[in-house]
Amino acid sequence: MRAKKLIRKNILDLIPYSSARDDFKSDKNFIYLDANESSYGNDLNRYPDNRHLKLIQLICSYKFVNNDNLVLCNGTDELIDLVIRIFCKPGIDKIITLNPTYGMYDVSAKINDVENITINLDSKFQIDTSKVISKFDSNTKIIFITNPNNPTGNIFDEKSIIKIIESFQGIVFIDEAYVDYSKKSFLKKINKYDNLIISQTFSKALGLAGIRLGIGYSNKAIIDYIKKVKPPYNINSLTEKKAINSISKYYVNSNQVNETIVERINLSEKLIKINSVKKVFPSNSNFILVEFNDANKIYQQLIQNKIVVRNRSNVVGCSNCLRITVGTPEQNQLLIKTLKNL
Repeated sequence: MRAKKLIRKNILDLIPYSSARDDFKSDKNFIYLDANESSYGNDLNRYPDNRHLKLIQLICSYKFVNNDNLVLCNGTDELIDLVIRIFCKPGIDKIITLNPTYGMYDVSAKINDVENITINLDSKFQIDTSKVISKFDSNTKIIFITNPNNPTGNIFDEKSIIKIIESFQGIVFIDEAYVDYSKKSFLKKINKYDNLIISQTFSKALGLAGIRLGIGYSNKAIIDYIKKVKPPYNINSLTEKKAINSISKYYVNSNQVNETIVERINLSEKLIKINSVKKVFPSNSNFILVEFNDANKIYQQLIQNKIVVRNRSNVVGCSNCLRITVGTPEQNQLLIKTLKNL
């Protein structure tokens, strides 16, 4: 198991925090005098179940994975931070990111004093595999790949990702936040490759960004180490309850996802006809990257019209680009009408 060789010694030796309720199967009829909670009952006076058995079982039934292949986190940002702390020695080890990409990889690396080697995507926003592989060395511990990518919206060539997984002696972390809009997932490969971690989220297609819930998938050995390091009770009771209620009704609202995909196509076709638009990039996500003649000016004008998009002009490879989330049909119509009138 190559992952064990990558894990920091202090993590290997770590004795994780354990609550008294981890030692037995609890029951709602028990009298709990162990955790110094308030004994005066309301719905929230007790700590949440640290095992989240019901929620995890529901996710497993939809994703066709085993219970020991996933861990819940307070958003995928927590998972990113945990993985860096588990595998990277501060001041010594490095990660690789593929620019342009999600900014939290770099932020988490800097917080943990870990060098980030940035490698630019090519002109079609695809991975230059040979360039990536040339940067591998003994201190390179993680490569982060967002697929579909953010902010570009495209999916990467599957063969390129497989080649990186098979060539790299470190951890390959694939962030699949937007996977429901592309239907292209590496989740079935978590037990084939012992260096693969997948992250997914409740924030996009599930429409639950406000509850801050992310999922990490990997082989049992890696998941056990993530569970060893993660804070106890990192998923609060309200988050868990909302997630269970939502999943019980539907895991992903396919009607909303399908409508978003249709709207993405329609919006792309309409955007390219606007005079101020130079290019609309292909997207497999719930957003579109658009190059304008003067993105900064358009951004400010949209703000003045109470429409907020994301200005990505300062990101490598995205000069004069705005990232536009696909809205409802009504919101998209208003956007197009406003852009035409600017």
